Amino acid sequence: NIKYYIESPEQLRDLINRNEVAFVLHLPWDFTKKFKSGHAAPIQLITDATDSNAALIVNRYAGSILDGYTQEIMQQRLRPLGIKVKMDPPVDLQYRAKFNPNLLSRWTFVPGVIAMVVMLVSLMLTALAVVREREIGTMEQILVTPIRPVEFLLGKTIPFVLISLAEVAMVTLVAVVWFEVPLRGQLYVLFLGTVSFLFNSVGLGLLISTASSTQQQAMMAGTFILTPAIMLSGLIFPIQNMPVFFQYLTYLNPLRYFIIVVQDVFLKGAGLGILWPQMAAMVGLGTAMLTLSALRFKRRLA
Repeated sequence: NIKYYIESPEQLRDLINRNEVAFVLHLPWDFTKKFKSGHAAPIQLITDATDSNAALIVNRYAGSILDGYTQEIMQQRLRPLGIKVKMDPPVDLQYRAKFNPNLLSRWTFVPGVIAMVVMLVSLMLTALAVVREREIGTMEQILVTPIRPVEFLLGKTIPFVLISLAEVAMVTLVAVVWFEVPLRGQLYVLFLGTVSFLFNSVGLGLLISTASSTQQQAMMAGTFILTPAIMLSGLIFPIQNMPVFFQYLTYLNPLRYFIIVVQDVFLKGAGLGILWPQMAAMVGLGTAMLTLSALRFKRRLA
C-alpha cells in the first residue's frame, strides 16, 4: 500500500515525524542498471522504530516478501542456462531503523510507563479523595461552608496534579539515567503534553467519584477503566492490527495521544509543530470530561 512517493530526505523526515508512514523503501539511482545487469542491487528499508515491536514485524514481512521475489528472479535467470550458476542475489536488502537503531524494547516501553503512571496516580487519587469525604461523613460539613463546588474540586485535584508532575520528572530521570533512553526533545513539550493529559485523567477521576459511594467502588471503577485504556492505547498492541470498531474507539482514549507525545518527545525529538494535534485532542477530551464531572458533582450536591 504505497502512500507517498518521496522526493527528498526532508520530506522523508517530515512524514516519519508525523507518523504518516510506517516504513520507506529507498531505491538508489542506479538500482535498475545493477538489477538488469545481474549484479546485486542494494535497496534500503527505513523503518520508524519508535515502536520496536512494530518495526521488527515490518522488517520481517518486508524481508520475506523480498526474499521470495529474489528467488523468483534468480530462477528466471538460471532457467535459460540449463546449468547451475552461482550468481549474486538480485536484491541486497539493507535495514535501517530510525530513532531506535538497535530495536531496544525498553526505548519503546519505558516512555510508555510515564503515561501509565500519570494516569494511574491522578485518576485513582482524585477519585478516592473525593469519595473518602462522602464515606467518612465530612461531605455534609463541607456543604454548610461558604466554599463553592468549583473551589472544592480544585482543592482536591491540584495536589494530585502536582504529584503527577513530580512522578513524571522522577520517571523521566530514571528512564534517562538508569535505562539510558535518549531524551531528544524539549522538556517543556513533555510538560505541556502531561498537563494536557491531566485534564482527562483528573476529569475521569472526578466522574468516577460522582458515581461511587465507597472507596472500594471507586477503585474497582478506576481499574475497570484503566485496563481497557492501556490495551487500546497502542503501547502493547498496534492500533492498526485491532478490529476496525476498536480502531475508531481509540480516538476517544486520551492515553492513545499521550503515548504518541511521550514516545515522540523521547525518541524523535518532536516539538509542538508536530505534536499539537495530539495535545489539542487531549485538551478537547479533557475539557468535556471536566465539564461533565462538574455538572454531575453539582447535581449530586444539590
